[in-house]
Amino acid sequence: MNVLELYSGIGGMHLALKESEVNGKVVAAIEINNAANEIYEYNFPNTKLLNLNIEGLTPNFIHKLGVDTILMSPPCQPFTRNGLQNDTRDPRTSSFLHLMKILPELKQITRLLVENVKGFEQSHARDVLIKTLQECGFSYQEFIISPHQFGIPNSRHRYYCLAKKHPETFSFEIGQIMDNLPQAQQNKECFPISNILEYKVDDEYLLSENLLLKHLGVLDICYLNSRRSCCFTKAYGRYVHGTGSVFTNKTVHEVKEISEKIDTLRIDDCDRFNLLKSLNLRFFTPKEICRLMCFPESYNFPNNITNRKKYMLLGNSINVKVVSELIKLLYN
Repeated sequence: MNVLELYSGIGGMHLALKESEVNGKVVAAIEINNAANEIYEYNFPNTKLLNLNIEGLTPNFIHKLGVDTILMSPPCQPFTRNGLQNDTRDPRTSSFLHLMKILPELKQITRLLVENVKGFEQSHARDVLIKTLQECGFSYQEFIISPHQFGIPNSRHRYYCLAKKHPETFSFEIGQIMDNLPQAQQNKECFPISNILEYKVDDEYLLSENLLLKHLGVLDICYLNSRRSCCFTKAYGRYVHGTGSVFTNKTVHEVKEISEKIDTLRIDDCDRFNLLKSLNLRFFTPKEICRLMCFPESYNFPNNITNRKKYMLLGNSINVKVVSELIKLLYN
């Protein structure tokens, strides 16, 4: 596969292609976010990376790249559960709609992989995708799957669509949206969170007393032996409710015991603050989230990239293991 990686972000699709071990190469990657491009270039210095607006792409330009496969993860904000869900009315879908408009002219493209948030499957943008694929002679299969189905202790349900142009066919029977991958090995039990933890973590990741006072009751807490965690979003590190899990090296029993003591004390009681601190609750580090998302250990960020920016870009990225399995299905 000669791949064009669109909305390339920090290179999740590129990593997934490598992880899949199929015979393929990223010929070019296109992304408009400068910080994402800096990180991408840092990890893939030999890949042609273009800082372009996808709405400006022409069939002739793509043809000259010599690609036959497109991997893409278009903006998800128009479809997110907590967003406005303006769908194709959201300006951020314009580039995707442009791609669908020119796809009939991209005769050399024989394979597509599209990723987005759960909810995309109910959108008008999805209807445009499916209609365009049918008109262009593609067979396709849609999925909604999560890393926890592959033994990874993280819930991150995502929509995926694989498409192949006739006469190429899939090696399995296609049909309605699938909630598992045919021919892929899926694990019943996830490995423990302790497997992804860094050995020494700075105090900067500890939750502040103010956050603990306001949000202790709504935190999703992971422990050393936890085999699950919530989906990490781009707001992680700035907000704690609904943006991802936090971690403590205490046991479930210890946290419950301390929480019960806290509930008996006044809000301004000094002992209450000390008990809150004793919970040792902290954010997961960017490296730990990379591991949950199956980025290789060799993957790194330039020194000037802040943690806030890392969290934002990781929140918009993909799980490498899941997409690598999809690429295998797309290739075979």
